[in-house]
Amino acid sequence: MISLSKSKYCNFWQCPKMAWLNKYKPEEKTEDSGLEAVLTRGNEVGDLAMSLFGDYAEVTVFSEDKLDLSAMIKRTKEEIEKGTEVICEASFSYNGLYCAVDILKKEDDGYAIYEVKSSSEGEEEPEPKAVYVADISYQKYVLEHCGIKVTDTNLVTLNKDYIREDELDIQKLFLIINVDDRVRDEIANVETNLAKAEIILNDETEPDYNLAERCHDPYDCQFWNYCTKKLPEKNVFSLYRMPFKKKIEFYRKGIIDYKDLLICEDITNNTQIRQMEFSLYDKGTYVEPDNIRDFLKSLSYPLYFLDFETMQPAVPQFKGTKPYQQIPFQYSLHYIEKEGDKLKHKEFLAVSGEDPRRAIAEALCRDIPMNVCTTAYNRSFECTRLKELAETYPDLSEHLLNIRDHIVDLLIPFQSGYYYNKAMGGSFSIKSVLPAIFPDDPELDYHNLEGVHNGSEAMNIFPQIQFMEPEEQERARRNLLKYCELDTYAMVKVWQELIRVIK
Repeated sequence: MISLSKSKYCNFWQCPKMAWLNKYKPEEKTEDSGLEAVLTRGNEVGDLAMSLFGDYAEVTVFSEDKLDLSAMIKRTKEEIEKGTEVICEASFSYNGLYCAVDILKKEDDGYAIYEVKSSSEGEEEPEPKAVYVADISYQKYVLEHCGIKVTDTNLVTLNKDYIREDELDIQKLFLIINVDDRVRDEIANVETNLAKAEIILNDETEPDYNLAERCHDPYDCQFWNYCTKKLPEKNVFSLYRMPFKKKIEFYRKGIIDYKDLLICEDITNNTQIRQMEFSLYDKGTYVEPDNIRDFLKSLSYPLYFLDFETMQPAVPQFKGTKPYQQIPFQYSLHYIEKEGDKLKHKEFLAVSGEDPRRAIAEALCRDIPMNVCTTAYNRSFECTRLKELAETYPDLSEHLLNIRDHIVDLLIPFQSGYYYNKAMGGSFSIKSVLPAIFPDDPELDYHNLEGVHNGSEAMNIFPQIQFMEPEEQERARRNLLKYCELDTYAMVKVWQELIRVIK
């Protein structure tokens, strides 16, 4: 017999080796700095969804800061016997298998399952992830073996098309997707999966599972580094913009090392070829001076360097916003008024807990004159935020769109291959380019910052400032400002390097 929760079952469904490693070698996980934020977001969405059908009974029980599963199963039985219409976290156990149903709703001839996820779907042709269907199928299997008649199965997600009014409308916020047909097909696989899980997870010998297409998003797997530790440091999975399916094809053929890949006629992408050549052979820095010179001609004084920081609330907090909409709350702006002038800096950071959009839009119009040249790194992000602000505030739209229309992308020389060295690897983000060009400058090292080292940390910290003590608030704001300032200062340094190499 094997003991499994629904999360462990889903782990096994996704990858048996991942489930085995979770049990026997959890220390091999790569730390995920964003995991806590994901869990917090999931709890927020789950708590809101509980009231979708009106009054409900929640059977969650904690004992010494841990879920008391036995008590939860007992309370679930009591609520069912009472005829409670809606039970949240309804808990069941069968033959070592445990599950808690997010929302169990009483119907005329049985119960309906509603599994809540913090992901978002559109109203037209939603496409629930296969693992969500496997999750619900496992729940139905357990409930039916506990004597519960399951009338229908549903997935509850955020509605990505919902736009908040003054008040949050949870009936419109959530999208209920019936998955009966897909569950009917998937539930036939549950017993087979359980039998495999019993063999694999009760055996202390690590299962021999090779990398495959199921690993399609390595960044979602905390064991990716463990599973690839025997590969050469530079391997096919490091290649720039090659589809994962294609990488797996090379891997299966044993074409993994850069030396083998470089002589492969199937690889014709110049950026990928340059990446491998410069990694294998010490070629210094590759430069195309004429193309860099042409790019620099597209810039003019006064010259501005702009970078936004945004947050993405799962549940829209402000009127006119959608789930997971990018809300800009901060920017840094370095600028030089004319050639040879001193570098200057301006910045904006909104008040946590308030809608920052009007204030940041007004600040942008105040700090960036019309018709001046502004640079951004990967300009599509800043341009989209400016367009959204312009649509929200028509009285500022002319100025905001003028800023957008005069933005030049500082990414171009690197993504186009005009400038390259091997330290960039397969990434041309500012976080890769900066240390590749300035490897020994502590002033440009994001690791030397306090509190905030990347955009994800900024996104998670800003909304929490409103709940901090004054001294902690001041420190968090200072850290955010220093981080964003480094982003635009990094752009200045990169621009200066481009000028240097053409001279």
